[in-house]
Amino acid sequence: MLPTVGKGSIVAISLSSVLINILYLTSSLFMLQVYDRVIPSGSIPTLVVLSILAAGLYLYHGLFEVLRSRLLTRVADRYDANLAKKTYNAVVHAPVAGGRIGDGVQAVRDLDQVHAFISGSALTALLDLPWLPLYLVVCFVFHPLIGYVAIFGAVMLIVFTLLTYVTTHKKTESAARSQGSRSSKIIATQRNAEAMISMGMVQPLSTNWLQINKDYRTENRQITDLLGIYGTLSKIFRLGLQSGILGAGAVLVIDNLASPGIIVAGSILTARCLAPVEAIIGNWRNIIAAKQSGRRLSEYINRNYSHSEPIRLPRPSNNLSVEIVAGGAPTLNRPIVADVRFELKAGSAMGVIGPSGCGKSSLSRMLIGVWPIFRGSIRLDGATINQWSEDDRGKLIGYLPQDVELFSGTIAQNISRFSTGSSPESVIAAAKAAGVHELIVGLPQGYDTDIGDGGMFLSAGQRQRVALARSLYGDPFLLVLDEPNSNLDGNGEEALNHAIAGVRQRGGIVVIVAHRPSALRAVDQVLVMEDGRMRLFGPKEEVLSRVSPVERPAEPSRVAGMRIVAEGQGAG
Repeated sequence: MLPTVGKGSIVAISLSSVLINILYLTSSLFMLQVYDRVIPSGSIPTLVVLSILAAGLYLYHGLFEVLRSRLLTRVADRYDANLAKKTYNAVVHAPVAGGRIGDGVQAVRDLDQVHAFISGSALTALLDLPWLPLYLVVCFVFHPLIGYVAIFGAVMLIVFTLLTYVTTHKKTESAARSQGSRSSKIIATQRNAEAMISMGMVQPLSTNWLQINKDYRTENRQITDLLGIYGTLSKIFRLGLQSGILGAGAVLVIDNLASPGIIVAGSILTARCLAPVEAIIGNWRNIIAAKQSGRRLSEYINRNYSHSEPIRLPRPSNNLSVEIVAGGAPTLNRPIVADVRFELKAGSAMGVIGPSGCGKSSLSRMLIGVWPIFRGSIRLDGATINQWSEDDRGKLIGYLPQDVELFSGTIAQNISRFSTGSSPESVIAAAKAAGVHELIVGLPQGYDTDIGDGGMFLSAGQRQRVALARSLYGDPFLLVLDEPNSNLDGNGEEALNHAIAGVRQRGGIVVIVAHRPSALRAVDQVLVMEDGRMRLFGPKEEVLSRVSPVERPAEPSRVAGMRIVAEGQGAG
């Protein structure tokens, strides 16, 4: 699932790493020549030539470092560009697929973590690590004793690296889980702030969050302590090893087994040989975090989003058929709704009634394609709804959920579903169809009014009417309304019925989940549900005549007392 790096980028980065690590030998060879040639001969011209040559090599070294850094940054940007859209789509689909909302925040954080790793110093240390044998070979060329000391140092630092992995791996994963839980709690707090404050829930919930935060900080501190210990040990060991190389070089010089330049050149080269290992230990936390983030992100996208482009079908215009359908929430293995069967012709409107918890909203989510169907099928003009791509299906279906959610932006943006190609005429047409045009133009900035986060600057009734206009945008064939009049006054309900009549008149189909009788005024069919099953379906007058007045849609306070006395499949 994670994108691969192009061959051109791999070649360029590899070539840069080759040149960079060869040019790292410049300082060692320069010091070797200074001590073995310049100082014994006292030749200033030789020193000048060597200095000019070294300066040129250092310049190229710097240029290749900059080139590799820029290449890695662009690879990180390509990684982000390839996965950002998939990540966002997975975040959107996760709640529908049974995931937690807080996991979306973690997914974006994982994307940033891997991006930072690719463009950061941890990856460059890993790219330089394979060149350790080259430096060891050069150390052996200087003298075998220096080579053996360098190998000993490399082995010890690798041991430190393995110890770092063993002691921090599980703690790092646990800390990542604690961080995700911590973020989820904060998101839930912000969403329910009014209820928390009004009902005195701030203190107990803050105690719960503070405990989670304390656990996260404890795990984080333990990881930091361990990394600090191993990082310090590796640093002190490397410094001591450099001194050991100087001592070994001095012994070799005293015994006339090596030249004086070997002392300094060997020390510099050994430090360079061990630098990538020490850098990896110092960046170990970032390396592990990037590895875990990449794995989590790949699993998250695979679990919550599978993109496919089916053949584009013509726009439906004839009927909606529900064929002995059963389905429910993505996280449940059992159906919430079962054995529902009906057919609606173009120009029909159906009200769905029944007591609370009987599966009305579940059925509406199945009709729009966001909840899974365990058996049976839902078809538009004979084609199951999953035969349309998600984008195309969105143009065929309008949906007004029970809990209205608007997005930060203008009223026009919300009505047009934030479509970049929307025209003012289509936005105004949807608003007029919902009977909300006059309300909008009465606002100070009209359609350009910024409604704030979640539509906080609008009343509940205004949000519901704007959301109704959004559901009508683009003249969808199927309109599903879940308690569309729960926050409407008399004028709003009149506009709602007018909108339903307009959809029917242009040949669309409307399904309304209703708790109040006024919502059924414009429908011609009624479906009665109880315990997740269909009990009655047919023409409105016929169905309502078979239920007692107390069982008909009522004000919310009376709905809980509804009971179905007439059973059977009814007409249709």
